[in-house]
Amino acid sequence: MENQTEVSEFILLGLTKLQELRCFLFTLFLLLYLTSVLGNGAIMAVVLAEPRLHTPMYFFLGNLSCLDICCSTVTIPKMLAGFLSKHQIISFTGCLIQLHFFHFLGSSEAVLLAVMAYDRYVAICNPLHYKLVMNPRVCLLLAGATWSSGFLHALMHTVMTSRLHFCGPNHVHHFFCDIKPLLSLACSSTRLNLSLLNIVTGGIVIGPFILILLSYLYIISFLLLKVQSRRKAFSTCTSHLTVVIIQYVPIIFNYVLPWHGDSQDRDMIATLMYSIVTPVLNPLIYTLRNQEVKSALRKAVGRKLFPGRT
Repeated sequence: MENQTEVSEFILLGLTKLQELRCFLFTLFLLLYLTSVLGNGAIMAVVLAEPRLHTPMYFFLGNLSCLDICCSTVTIPKMLAGFLSKHQIISFTGCLIQLHFFHFLGSSEAVLLAVMAYDRYVAICNPLHYKLVMNPRVCLLLAGATWSSGFLHALMHTVMTSRLHFCGPNHVHHFFCDIKPLLSLACSSTRLNLSLLNIVTGGIVIGPFILILLSYLYIISFLLLKVQSRRKAFSTCTSHLTVVIIQYVPIIFNYVLPWHGDSQDRDMIATLMYSIVTPVLNPLIYTLRNQEVKSALRKAVGRKLFPGRT
């Protein structure tokens, strides 16, 4: 199969064709993007600056915040530019780059949530060996494996998509270059691409999701037998489970359930949830239910406003 394509650029149709909605949507998503960057950036800064938060849980939380900022940046700026222009044009190379980084960051986050669940399982169910099991070397290896698995998963889809033959039309029914909308435009066979999407992407979603469920089944059964420290442990677990639900449910709808050609609107709504809404909610969920993060944030703000105080 030839690597070259007749289509050199695509036109992203975006969320709406109604001109009167574009200004409203531009303002809405700009505010969501700024909220995501500021909220997740604040968590990263606090985790780095506060020695009390130099623990495995907050190390992984910092990674999650970094992934959220990057994932939002892959899609939202281009979408905002589309609201201000009549046609949102993206080159074929630019489309592949956007596809790669979106799936790189998204699949890394899916795996990271499973790592965070394992961290909570060890901390709650095996606290005496927690520092031994989750030592700095293990944390770095887990973080490296998380980012590497996401990169290799995205690279596979990017290479396979680049080998497809596109001969027109070039209108992508989405607000960014995702795999399924591109496959619907291909002139060559997409059977292998769809198989990889169902098997590999389904595996990288369902596999960590099952690990998370198993971890929390063990955690809940362990906590039901204990009375002391139950409230704090449940609070931490509730925050993480909330993030898991709002992250995994739309991803499962988008990439695991059977795909039909008329599911484009459903796919866009699901993508909006985990690529834009979730990065905004994550800092709120973790800070509102976490006294240590709230205390560290107040301390950091206090140092900035009143530098003379200790």
